[in-house]
Amino acid sequence: MVSIELAKHLISKYHHRHHLLLASVLGVMLILIFSFAPKESAHGARIQPQPINSDLLEETLAIETDNAESLETSNLFPDATDPIESQWTQVEVQSGDNLSALFTKVGLSAQDLYRVLNSNEEAKVLNKLYPGYKLSFHITEPGKLAQLQVLKSPMDGYLFTLNNNSFDVESILREPETVPVLKSGNIDDSLFMAGQRAQIPAVTIMEMADVFGGVIDFMLDPRAGDDFSILYEEKFLDGEFVGHGDIIGAQFTNQGKKHVAVRYQDQNGDVGFYNPEGESMRKAFLRNPLDVVRISSNFNLNRKHPILNTIRAHRGTDYAAPRGTPVRATSDGEVTWAARNGSFGKLVVIKHQGLFETKYAHLNEYAAGIKKGSKVRQGQVIAYVGTTGGSTGPHLHYEFLVNGVHQDWRAIVDKLPKAVAIEPSEMQHFREQTIALLEQFESHTTDEQQWKVGATTTAD
Repeated sequence: MVSIELAKHLISKYHHRHHLLLASVLGVMLILIFSFAPKESAHGARIQPQPINSDLLEETLAIETDNAESLETSNLFPDATDPIESQWTQVEVQSGDNLSALFTKVGLSAQDLYRVLNSNEEAKVLNKLYPGYKLSFHITEPGKLAQLQVLKSPMDGYLFTLNNNSFDVESILREPETVPVLKSGNIDDSLFMAGQRAQIPAVTIMEMADVFGGVIDFMLDPRAGDDFSILYEEKFLDGEFVGHGDIIGAQFTNQGKKHVAVRYQDQNGDVGFYNPEGESMRKAFLRNPLDVVRISSNFNLNRKHPILNTIRAHRGTDYAAPRGTPVRATSDGEVTWAARNGSFGKLVVIKHQGLFETKYAHLNEYAAGIKKGSKVRQGQVIAYVGTTGGSTGPHLHYEFLVNGVHQDWRAIVDKLPKAVAIEPSEMQHFREQTIALLEQFESHTTDEQQWKVGATTTAD
């Protein structure tokens, strides 16, 4: 009975361990029990049991216990320095969530929340949680927070670690792997539909339009049959796609004329797009202050005013567009007006280098930071389309002045000065940095032409 009770005790003590070890211990016990149990001789006489060798039993159990402890730490549980998966609870912030509710949801108290929020300056990020943020709580035992990880994106966040009675913090900054991707499209209807069919992000198509904005009017110039290719970056983190990167180069064939632009970083660290001859794609002024528009009224000194019903000069170009469409500065300059102005409604006026000035009227609202005295860059969003002032519907009224005199913008845009080209001293560096890219575009064009010829021949 003593042996049976001892076996039960061992079962209770090691019931969480590996079944093989439990079987091993029980096996040893059964051997010992049956080894010393009363037996009968060949003549039927009972053989008296011998006393148990306690030293042997203790030695055997010690060996099995040591083996069990060894296996327990090496196989059944991770290393003590590794976070145990079950101890981490991840929560993704949803619209309407607040930090207090999230702490309660994972079983933490208001005191835990207070200690984290008052640990350091970086903890202020927790006061403004946005949908999509991911919070991971490392809870070592019920109600005890050891670490809190806050990811604003897969690459950016903070890690709070308990140290005594407060939390230390360290920034999480991860660099994704960038992979170049070359995609092509053909225009049958519009540039954006062509980009959709080619599975090119809309933002990348917009950026390409900006790159070629100085040589192609994407409102009027594109035709069915035009084609384009874009080499741009895709970003991956731990093998998972996390976003799109910069355009490296692009090619656009418009009405049979091929335009090529490559991204180049000069020796001062400045980045721009240039054609193969080193001329900047960035002209002094963009052709249009909007990305997706139609011209509803041209420059006309004898136009009949739609509201006053009288002949009144229209000294600008009207671009019809939905309310809220971003309005871009057509060139670098300084904001000299950003307020209401009579029939213009909300108005922005920008003074540019030289004798040039542009006006943007009937705005719905101004972009953040736009006020009198603000410095703006070409292509920067300065406001949004509206219908303020003397306006019959949402549109942008755009004026262009030279030395204070209104000019027909669309008539003179091609006569305006170009942006500077690459300095002669940098041309060798430019060629070395862009030759492989230009060859890739040339090869890609040739391959496409061969494919089209082959496809036509097969069809015939």
